[in-house]
Amino acid sequence: MVAEPVYGDRVVAIEEADIEPIPLAERHGNPRQLLWTWASPNLEFATIFVGVIGVAFFGLNFWQAAIALAAGSAIGALTQGILSTWGPADGVPQMVLSRIGFGYWGNILPSALMSIGAGIGWFAVNSVSGTFALNSLTHWPKGLCLILIVVIQVVAAFFGHNFVHVFERWAFPFLGVVFVLATIATFAHASLGAPGAGGGVGGFLTTFGAAFGYAAGWNPYASDYTRYLKPTVNKAQVALYAFLGIFISCAVLEIVGAASMTIPKALDAEFAGGSPTGILVATMPTWIAKLTLIAIAVGAVSANVLNIYSGAIASIAMGIKLPFSSRRAVTALVFGAVGLVVAFTALDDAGSKYENFLLVMAYWIAPWLGVVLIDRWMRGKDSFGSVLQDKTYTNWAGPIAMVVGMAVSILLFSDQASFNGWIYKAHKGMGDITFEVGFVLAAAIYYGLVKVLKPTSSVIDLTV
Repeated sequence: MVAEPVYGDRVVAIEEADIEPIPLAERHGNPRQLLWTWASPNLEFATIFVGVIGVAFFGLNFWQAAIALAAGSAIGALTQGILSTWGPADGVPQMVLSRIGFGYWGNILPSALMSIGAGIGWFAVNSVSGTFALNSLTHWPKGLCLILIVVIQVVAAFFGHNFVHVFERWAFPFLGVVFVLATIATFAHASLGAPGAGGGVGGFLTTFGAAFGYAAGWNPYASDYTRYLKPTVNKAQVALYAFLGIFISCAVLEIVGAASMTIPKALDAEFAGGSPTGILVATMPTWIAKLTLIAIAVGAVSANVLNIYSGAIASIAMGIKLPFSSRRAVTALVFGAVGLVVAFTALDDAGSKYENFLLVMAYWIAPWLGVVLIDRWMRGKDSFGSVLQDKTYTNWAGPIAMVVGMAVSILLFSDQASFNGWIYKAHKGMGDITFEVGFVLAAAIYYGLVKVLKPTSSVIDLTV
């Protein structure tokens, strides 16, 4: 006899589950929902700004930037598709599945970085872009605009999984139509043949890394939104819809951002009103400009609904006990409050802070990816069962490989405002290749080290 679902497909209901396996009775949904779940959050200004910095900050011309942006987005979307297929088997979030490569307690490292990066970092970034849009549209004080944006985001994330999926589904057609209009309006005024500022190979690789970092920034969330799917779901469809949702939205809007930087009139700060969103809509017809500003605000909310939800889950996956029955919902409220404070500090000088933040996210996600992908390839398993909740399970090869991969790649190749890697300083023409080096190094170290520091568990033998 199969138990009746308690949560089921109800939308206006607080999801009680957080990181425990989703029972079969609660499994529901269709792979197609991943298309809008991953497209809607990227139909926003933060995505466009990735393309903006490729031309404005990294010195590429439009065509160079377009290739780098499409390539980086494609790789980040590909890994998103792969990771999304892991959720249905065990019915747990991505940061719980990460325990296989890192051990129960070693997994605190990526879980902490994820919870801070998503629940606070990305939350602040997207809240700021939504604030700029609402401010440009209404001319209300930025502080008031920020509070309104944050309240809407937190309420949506508070309810949980079903509400998140439905919110993204309803946002998708509006965002899609508006950004198609914005794309047409942008390219109508763009000078695609305009020369770049000599970004060269370094500018190309750094833009590629930023695009990858943006798309792959969703990788630690992937299984959070597939764990309710039935274990028998078609994996190819899961991977395909997740890939398309990320790739199409990221690549197209980033390329639009690059094109916007070739419009001379849009670069006139006085004409644009001095805000990043003002630059984007500067040459658009008034009605399209207003719709675009509304869409930017809605897109920011779409992104942050996922950021708060998954950030809360990642914090719980650290294994810290919280005295709440609905600890995911309560944690979402906490992240919303902290993210609000951080966002207030980023209302000024958003451009350079965003550039640095994008690269920093790639710095840790790439080594984490190297570990979890190599681990899954070595094991060749789909389900891991009770070991995911086993506090005695250790796999120290994972955290060691990740830390070494991060440390070496950052110290040697990073390009940040406050720190330049040692090799980067001597050869700045190569650009910031920290994420490429971090991924390869962490994967190689894990492959060799896990055979020496073998995983142990009192529940099941998971030796690779």
